[in-house]
Amino acid sequence: LIFTNLESAQNFYATGNAAGGIGVKVDDVNMADRIKKDVQKKIGFDYWVRSWSELNKNLFSALKLEKITMFIILALIVVVACFNIASALIMMVMEKTKDIGILKSIGADNRSIRKIFMLNGFLIGFAGTFIGAIGGFGLCYLLKTYQFIKLPRDIYYIDRLPVNLELSDSITVIAAAMLISLLSTLYPSWQAAKMEPVEALRYE
Repeated sequence: LIFTNLESAQNFYATGNAAGGIGVKVDDVNMADRIKKDVQKKIGFDYWVRSWSELNKNLFSALKLEKITMFIILALIVVVACFNIASALIMMVMEKTKDIGILKSIGADNRSIRKIFMLNGFLIGFAGTFIGAIGGFGLCYLLKTYQFIKLPRDIYYIDRLPVNLELSDSITVIAAAMLISLLSTLYPSWQAAKMEPVEALRYE
Protein backbone atom coordinates (compact mmCIF):
# COMPACT_ATOMS: atom_id res chain seq x y z
CA LEU A 1 0.00 0.00 0.00
CA ILE A 2 1.48 3.34 -1.11
CA PHE A 3 0.32 6.83 -0.15
CA THR A 4 1.28 9.64 -2.49
CA ASN A 5 -0.05 12.92 -3.81
CA LEU A 6 -2.08 13.23 -7.00
CA GLU A 7 0.74 14.80 -9.06
CA SER A 8 3.21 12.00 -8.27
CA ALA A 9 0.62 9.35 -9.09
CA GLN A 10 -0.17 11.03 -12.43
CA ASN A 11 3.52 11.12 -13.33
CA PHE A 12 4.01 7.48 -12.30
CA TYR A 13 1.10 6.19 -14.38
CA ALA A 14 1.65 8.73 -17.19
CA THR A 15 -1.99 9.80 -17.17
CA GLY A 16 -1.34 13.49 -17.62
CA ASN A 17 -3.42 16.04 -15.78
CA ALA A 18 -6.31 13.64 -15.15
CA ALA A 19 -7.71 11.49 -12.34
CA GLY A 20 -9.14 7.99 -12.51
CA GLY A 21 -11.68 8.53 -9.78
CA ILE A 22 -13.04 10.91 -7.19
CA GLY A 23 -13.79 9.91 -3.60
CA VAL A 24 -16.71 11.57 -1.85
CA LYS A 25 -17.14 11.52 1.92
CA VAL A 26 -20.71 11.75 3.19
CA ASP A 27 -21.91 12.88 6.60
CA ASP A 28 -24.31 9.94 7.03
CA VAL A 29 -23.01 6.56 5.79
CA ASN A 30 -26.56 5.19 5.75
CA MET A 31 -27.42 7.71 3.01
CA ALA A 32 -24.59 6.54 0.75
CA ASP A 33 -26.79 4.50 -1.60
CA ARG A 34 -29.27 7.34 -2.04
CA ILE A 35 -26.46 9.85 -2.69
CA LYS A 36 -24.92 7.41 -5.16
CA LYS A 37 -28.15 7.35 -7.20
CA ASP A 38 -28.34 11.16 -7.20
CA VAL A 39 -24.72 11.49 -8.34
CA GLN A 40 -25.25 8.85 -11.04
CA LYS A 41 -28.21 10.79 -12.44
CA LYS A 42 -26.23 14.03 -12.59
CA ILE A 43 -23.03 12.72 -14.22
CA GLY A 44 -24.74 10.22 -16.52
CA PHE A 45 -23.97 6.58 -17.22
CA ASP A 46 -20.64 7.28 -18.90
CA TYR A 47 -19.11 7.01 -15.42
CA TRP A 48 -19.38 4.46 -12.65
CA VAL A 49 -20.56 5.42 -9.21
CA ARG A 50 -20.04 2.88 -6.44
CA SER A 51 -20.86 3.16 -2.75
CA TRP A 52 -18.66 1.98 0.10
CA SER A 53 -20.90 -1.06 0.64
CA GLU A 54 -20.38 -2.15 -2.98
CA LEU A 55 -16.61 -1.70 -2.73
CA ASN A 56 -16.60 -3.96 0.35
CA LYS A 57 -19.20 -6.44 -0.88
CA ASN A 58 -17.21 -9.53 0.16
CA LEU A 59 -16.75 -8.19 3.67
CA PHE A 60 -20.46 -7.51 4.10
CA SER A 61 -21.33 -10.94 2.71
CA ALA A 62 -19.04 -12.51 5.31
CA LEU A 63 -20.63 -10.40 8.07
CA LYS A 64 -24.11 -11.41 6.93
CA LEU A 65 -23.14 -15.09 6.99
CA GLU A 66 -21.66 -14.62 10.46
CA LYS A 67 -24.88 -12.98 11.66
CA ILE A 68 -26.95 -15.92 10.36
CA THR A 69 -24.59 -18.37 12.09
CA MET A 70 -24.85 -16.47 15.37
CA PHE A 71 -28.66 -16.45 15.07
CA ILE A 72 -28.70 -20.24 14.64
CA ILE A 73 -26.41 -20.70 17.65
CA LEU A 74 -28.58 -18.40 19.79
CA ALA A 75 -31.72 -20.23 18.63
CA LEU A 76 -30.20 -23.57 19.69
CA ILE A 77 -29.28 -22.11 23.08
CA VAL A 78 -32.86 -20.87 23.56
CA VAL A 79 -34.26 -24.27 22.53
CA VAL A 80 -32.01 -26.03 25.06
CA ALA A 81 -33.12 -23.56 27.73
CA CYS A 82 -36.77 -24.28 26.89
CA PHE A 83 -36.18 -28.02 27.21
CA ASN A 84 -34.73 -27.30 30.65
CA ILE A 85 -37.86 -25.33 31.58
CA ALA A 86 -40.10 -28.14 30.33
CA SER A 87 -38.06 -30.75 32.22
CA ALA A 88 -38.19 -28.69 35.41
CA LEU A 89 -41.97 -28.33 35.11
CA ILE A 90 -42.44 -32.05 34.44
CA MET A 91 -40.42 -32.82 37.57
CA MET A 92 -42.53 -30.29 39.46
CA VAL A 93 -45.72 -31.95 38.23
CA MET A 94 -44.44 -35.30 39.50
CA GLU A 95 -43.48 -33.80 42.86
CA LYS A 96 -46.77 -31.92 43.22
CA THR A 97 -49.01 -34.80 42.16
CA LYS A 98 -50.67 -35.03 45.58
CA ASP A 99 -51.19 -31.26 45.69
CA ILE A 100 -52.79 -31.36 42.24
CA GLY A 101 -55.14 -34.09 43.47
CA ILE A 102 -56.10 -32.01 46.51
CA LEU A 103 -56.77 -28.93 44.36
CA LYS A 104 -58.95 -30.95 42.00
CA SER A 105 -60.83 -32.59 44.86
CA ILE A 106 -61.80 -29.18 46.27
CA GLY A 107 -63.09 -27.96 42.92
CA ALA A 108 -60.15 -26.67 40.86
CA ASP A 109 -60.78 -27.26 37.15
CA ASN A 110 -58.29 -28.23 34.45
CA ARG A 111 -57.94 -24.64 33.26
CA SER A 112 -56.90 -23.43 36.70
CA ILE A 113 -54.28 -26.18 37.01
CA ARG A 114 -52.90 -25.33 33.58
CA LYS A 115 -52.69 -21.65 34.50
CA ILE A 116 -50.71 -22.43 37.66
CA PHE A 117 -48.00 -24.38 35.85
CA MET A 118 -47.93 -22.10 32.80
CA LEU A 119 -47.46 -19.08 35.07
CA ASN A 120 -44.71 -20.89 36.95
CA GLY A 121 -42.87 -21.74 33.72
CA PHE A 122 -43.40 -18.23 32.35
CA LEU A 123 -41.85 -16.73 35.49
CA ILE A 124 -38.84 -19.03 35.14
CA GLY A 125 -38.42 -17.95 31.51
CA PHE A 126 -38.93 -14.29 32.40
CA ALA A 127 -36.31 -14.45 35.16
CA GLY A 128 -33.78 -16.09 32.83
CA THR A 129 -34.50 -13.64 30.01
CA PHE A 130 -34.31 -10.64 32.35
CA ILE A 131 -30.98 -11.72 33.85
CA GLY A 132 -29.58 -12.52 30.40
CA ALA A 133 -30.74 -9.19 28.95
CA ILE A 134 -29.25 -7.19 31.83
CA GLY A 135 -25.98 -9.11 31.53
CA GLY A 136 -25.90 -8.66 27.75
CA PHE A 137 -26.65 -4.94 27.89
CA GLY A 138 -24.04 -4.48 30.61
CA LEU A 139 -21.38 -6.34 28.63
CA CYS A 140 -22.17 -4.33 25.48
CA TYR A 141 -21.89 -1.10 27.46
CA LEU A 142 -18.50 -2.11 28.88
CA LEU A 143 -17.22 -3.15 25.44
CA LYS A 144 -18.41 0.08 23.86
CA THR A 145 -17.10 2.31 26.66
CA TYR A 146 -13.73 0.77 27.46
CA GLN A 147 -13.01 -1.11 24.18
CA PHE A 148 -10.79 -3.65 25.94
CA ILE A 149 -10.96 -6.20 23.08
CA LYS A 150 -8.26 -5.32 20.56
CA LEU A 151 -8.09 -6.58 16.98
CA PRO A 152 -4.95 -6.94 14.82
CA ARG A 153 -5.05 -3.98 12.46
CA ASP A 154 -2.96 -5.79 9.83
CA ILE A 155 -5.77 -8.35 9.41
CA TYR A 156 -8.89 -6.23 9.97
CA TYR A 157 -9.74 -2.69 8.92
CA ILE A 158 -10.22 -1.72 12.56
CA ASP A 159 -8.22 -2.23 15.74
CA ARG A 160 -11.14 -2.49 18.20
CA LEU A 161 -14.27 -4.61 18.37
CA PRO A 162 -17.18 -2.34 17.36
CA VAL A 163 -20.36 -2.64 19.41
CA ASN A 164 -23.73 -1.33 18.26
CA LEU A 165 -26.79 -2.26 20.28
CA GLU A 166 -29.92 -2.24 18.10
CA LEU A 167 -33.08 -1.75 20.15
CA SER A 168 -35.28 -3.51 17.57
CA ASP A 169 -33.04 -6.60 17.53
CA SER A 170 -32.93 -6.69 21.32
CA ILE A 171 -36.72 -6.47 21.60
CA THR A 172 -37.14 -9.20 18.98
CA VAL A 173 -34.77 -11.58 20.79
CA ILE A 174 -36.37 -10.92 24.19
CA ALA A 175 -39.90 -11.36 22.82
CA ALA A 176 -38.92 -14.59 21.02
CA ALA A 177 -37.31 -15.99 24.17
CA MET A 178 -40.41 -15.18 26.24
CA LEU A 179 -42.73 -16.71 23.64
CA ILE A 180 -40.71 -19.91 23.37
CA SER A 181 -40.53 -20.12 27.17
CA LEU A 182 -44.32 -19.87 27.32
CA LEU A 183 -44.74 -22.54 24.62
CA SER A 184 -42.45 -24.89 26.53
CA THR A 185 -44.94 -24.88 29.43
CA LEU A 186 -47.85 -26.23 27.36
CA TYR A 187 -47.08 -29.96 27.62
CA PRO A 188 -46.22 -30.02 31.36
CA SER A 189 -49.30 -27.93 32.22
CA TRP A 190 -51.50 -30.18 30.06
CA GLN A 191 -50.01 -33.24 31.78
CA ALA A 192 -50.82 -31.76 35.18
CA ALA A 193 -54.36 -30.78 34.19
CA LYS A 194 -55.33 -34.23 32.86
CA MET A 195 -54.62 -35.97 36.19
CA GLU A 196 -57.60 -37.56 37.89
CA PRO A 197 -58.03 -36.66 41.58
CA VAL A 198 -58.22 -40.30 42.69
CA GLU A 199 -54.99 -41.25 40.91
CA ALA A 200 -53.19 -38.12 42.10
CA LEU A 201 -54.14 -38.71 45.75
CA ARG A 202 -52.56 -42.16 45.69
CA TYR A 203 -49.12 -40.49 45.86
CA GLU A 204 -48.69 -40.31 49.62
